[in-house]
Amino acid sequence: MSKPEDTTDLGRRTALGRLATAAAVVGAGPLLASASTGAEKAGSPTASGGRLRQSLSRWTSKAPLPELCKRLKAIGFAGVDLLYADEWSVVTGNGMAVSMGYPAKRDNFIEMGFNDPANHATLIKEIETTIPLAKRAGVTNLITMFGNRKDGIDDRRAIDNCIAGLSKVAPYAAENGITLCLELLNSKVDHHGYQGDSTAFGVAVVKGLDSPNVKLLYDIYHMQIMEGDVIRTIRDNIQWIGHFHTGGVPGRHDIDGTQELNYRAIAMAIADLNYRGFIAHEFMPSRPDPFDSFAEAFRTCAV
Repeated sequence: MSKPEDTTDLGRRTALGRLATAAAVVGAGPLLASASTGAEKAGSPTASGGRLRQSLSRWTSKAPLPELCKRLKAIGFAGVDLLYADEWSVVTGNGMAVSMGYPAKRDNFIEMGFNDPANHATLIKEIETTIPLAKRAGVTNLITMFGNRKDGIDDRRAIDNCIAGLSKVAPYAAENGITLCLELLNSKVDHHGYQGDSTAFGVAVVKGLDSPNVKLLYDIYHMQIMEGDVIRTIRDNIQWIGHFHTGGVPGRHDIDGTQELNYRAIAMAIADLNYRGFIAHEFMPSRPDPFDSFAEAFRTCAV
């Protein structure tokens, strides 16, 4: 998943660029009562999973991946998000899903997107190489990016470029049961210059492709910063959305009463739409024990 960055963005940006297992400090927290550490240690969920499948972005925890899987599973999580191919077997081997995989390890993963035709050959090759690996591993979602703005490429041209590039790989993704998820990011705080910074832009691309295997990764944190009106926007565009990320606004910390979004209401609205994908928590935990934040976030969205 550019400017002098704050600590909120550094964790994810570092994780995206490294050629090793992603790891950075992160966490989450919610609007409900504090999670029971005793229940987690006993190996039982802190709350019913409800109607939504929840996962946690890998970069939000420093814990070794096997330990992370065990502790998340005890809380009730169904998956781990944003993993490289060499990490997938650890997660699936622990009985959890890889809710979103990376097709590449690059420093410029966010900036290099389908908005610029000069990137198409590289991006298509990465995705085509990763699709068979994902199919064998049972990974059904791969993340990709719109990319940073380029001189001479306005929004209309960028949309056309994205459609042209993705149309060359979408059929192969469909043949293998893989969904390509294009992430919407804010260009106001964290990713200055990013072109896919509005729901309207993203919808224009996926609608133009009209493929059930190319969807939006609707990051609630980012879209709250850019445009707000989150629940209405989700309801109006759910057919184009394949994945969700969470994060507290402002600051991208716990999704609790210290921030401006009502994640309980958002989760209920998503569940009421019969959404069948994952909602992945992607924030930096504020609590001394980050797993308290993760458990709290799980409880908030267990609707």
